[in-house]
Amino acid sequence: MVYGHDTDARTQLEAMLWRWNLEPLILDQLPSEGATLIEKLEKYANDDVRFAVVLATPDDEGNARGKADEREFRARQNVVLELGILLAKLGRPRVAILLKQQEQMERPSDLHGVIYLAFADDVDEVKVTLAKEMAKQGIAIDVGRL
Repeated sequence: MVYGHDTDARTQLEAMLWRWNLEPLILDQLPSEGATLIEKLEKYANDDVRFAVVLATPDDEGNARGKADEREFRARQNVVLELGILLAKLGRPRVAILLKQQEQMERPSDLHGVIYLAFADDVDEVKVTLAKEMAKQGIAIDVGRL
């Protein structure tokens, strides 16, 4: 599970994954053992990880140089970096990006074929679609827990 500064969305996603009887890996809750965050991600994103969920929320703002009138919200830079690492390690079919308020968000460039699930305010808005994507990757989700 990758996330930025939106603690409400993070809490919703974490609770949903636990409710589905999954055990989400939340890097800041795992021991560091002197490792950097990237080293922790590389260590824990191993063969046991079957799926990654990246929570892209409008935490930052940015625009191209000289185009301040084209300012857009974007995910935190660490979220985009960690997304790239997970895509390289797991592959596109095993990574979903939950995109909050997509009409206001800039999507990371060059990410075609990635699973984007848009929601307005509550992560539960995409629970059925996320469960289907995870099921395609062999992760059984009890529909009674949705």
